Amino acid sequence: MTPNREEIVQEELMLNLGPQHPSTHGVFRMVLDLQGETIVGVTPYMGYLHRGFEKLAERRTAIQYQPYPDRWDYLAAMFDEMAYIGAGEALLGIEAPRRAQVLRGIVMELNRFASHLLWLGTFLLDVGALSPFLYTFREREMVLDLLMELTGARLTYAYMRFGGVHHDAEDVWLKKVRAGIPYFRQRLSEYRTLIDDNEIFRRRVEHIGIIDGTHALHYGLSGPMLRASGVPWDLRWKRPYGIYAEIPPRIITDLAGDTYARYKVRVEEMAVSLDLLEIFLDLVESGPIMASVPKVVKFPKQETYFAVEGPRGELGVYLVGNGTAYAQRMKIRPPSLFNLQVLSQLLIGHMVSDAVAILGSIDIVLGEVDR
Repeated sequence: MTPNREEIVQEELMLNLGPQHPSTHGVFRMVLDLQGETIVGVTPYMGYLHRGFEKLAERRTAIQYQPYPDRWDYLAAMFDEMAYIGAGEALLGIEAPRRAQVLRGIVMELNRFASHLLWLGTFLLDVGALSPFLYTFREREMVLDLLMELTGARLTYAYMRFGGVHHDAEDVWLKKVRAGIPYFRQRLSEYRTLIDDNEIFRRRVEHIGIIDGTHALHYGLSGPMLRASGVPWDLRWKRPYGIYAEIPPRIITDLAGDTYARYKVRVEEMAVSLDLLEIFLDLVESGPIMASVPKVVKFPKQETYFAVEGPRGELGVYLVGNGTAYAQRMKIRPPSLFNLQVLSQLLIGHMVSDAVAILGSIDIVLGEVDR
């Protein structure tokens, strides 16, 4: 005999995801408390990839530390470099030559485009779409080939220096970048045709993981996570650095604040990156790529905070000098760590099947979270 609903005993179930699980996008553990298939509690566990990068800055000279930032967010290494180099230049009172600033803008937007391509492919794979994953990685390989031709590396570039960049870009490389832009635009349009109005995809990601602009600001969110909640905040134009100070604002926002809105903001930002690349290529002019910098760089007894708009949000470096070649203290402000703080609010009340899609929409890199 079937028991009455009142007689059925419901127990909470604990479901462990990670730290080695494809859905967690790195060594990240998430424990879900469930009633049936509804999430009623979330406990995130971080720190599995902690490598002591902040302390290393006190044990390496300013010059020796230059390759290390690439390992924070290894999918957006150019932004890591720019954050550290920019903070150092602010302390030292150095300004990079114009050609170097334009080259920095070009490599950062190429890196942003490649990072968003990887996110898009893995996010769609999380929700069950295999083909777009293959397409986005095909285009990402082309971008990485361009960066490797310029820097000699695919992920960790060590390209930027205090006062400029390590070496110049040849005209043939700049022409290759320009020639690739129409191709990438066409492919981006094909992605949107394939994905935007796909009923299965939209039913998986619309109206889940919602956060409004007020709560997004309270949690300290930044980047696409913040702009998808309707807050027009982009450091490239709100606190411009380098060549971005000369570029008219192109801030992409969405009011929905859900998982689908975060998808749309990132895809539209990929189109903005291609537009910026064209603008930067038009601004390239002959000139030096390095300012005059002492052979032994010593940070003065001052402190500064310098932040860039990375693919995941505000990536900042708080740097304190003590008059020696070593930093007194360096603090990294990783956007993924702050964006993860909202995970519980995004997941509670949703089904287990939604958890992977919502987590994927945050776009985390654990090397940056754990440092």
